[in-house]
Amino acid sequence: MARARKRRGAGTHQPSHERWLITYADMITLLMVLFIVLFAISQVDQKRFDELKQGLAAGFGHDPSPLDGARAVMDNGATTPLESLTPVVQGVQPAKPAKPVAPAKTQSERQHRADQARRADLAAARREVARLTALERRIHRALAAQGLADDVRTRIERGGLRISMVSRHIVFAANLASLTPRGRRVLDVLSPVLRELHNQINVDGHTNQVKVKPKYYPTDWELSAARAVTVLRYLHEHGGVPSRHLSAVAFGHERPLVDPALPKARVLNKRVDILVVSKASEDARKLFGQVLKQQGVHARLIETTSAR
Repeated sequence: MARARKRRGAGTHQPSHERWLITYADMITLLMVLFIVLFAISQVDQKRFDELKQGLAAGFGHDPSPLDGARAVMDNGATTPLESLTPVVQGVQPAKPAKPVAPAKTQSERQHRADQARRADLAAARREVARLTALERRIHRALAAQGLADDVRTRIERGGLRISMVSRHIVFAANLASLTPRGRRVLDVLSPVLRELHNQINVDGHTNQVKVKPKYYPTDWELSAARAVTVLRYLHEHGGVPSRHLSAVAFGHERPLVDPALPKARVLNKRVDILVVSKASEDARKLFGQVLKQQGVHARLIETTSAR
């Protein structure tokens, strides 16, 4: 009995624990084949690729592939162009095309713009010089009508129109800042013209270059300032020129009108200037000299702070 049981047990099949090797070997074989195919197609021969594509198409009945063709077969036999699909991702906006970067300006373009700006400034300078010239003529006509034409000198400079009270009949007495009767007459003629303007009007006081301490003032600065304020007050209080347009500046003996070594320089340099400040731009005012030269006007341009 025991012998028969042992004989039956000897014929029982034992399970194998190495079957995984078969699966592993199959996977390795497939990976090898995959890498061989990848290596083979990494260097594509376009001619052979086309032959392969045609052979595959012939083998599958010449059905056009929707991947490389332009048309797809529909259920009813009709064909329609295959439209390309644009993937849409929710919450993500399609990227906007970058704005084209403007090319850098060339030297010729910069020069062209500079020439245009200069022509515009030159045109503005011509208009302003014409306006100041007309104002200058109007002042001279008004003074000539009263017999006072020789008591004032005018010139167009970079700052605007300068009106200098230089006659020996209207200059201030030595050491004094009081207007003479003739000086008041000159201001009475100038006031109606000046009060119609909307320009800034600077009243500049000057003394001559005699190196003598003023009798009633500490220095030439105080004396020239007093003379400028005297003229400013007369223009406003008697001539009706708006005070918002007026300002007074003292220069002492620092800005002579003529060379102090010349005859009568003491009389001419002891004066008050009325400057009608130009409203033109700084670039246009720089071209006043060129415009005046083109017009044959030989005026001495003085660098002034016209925005004073």
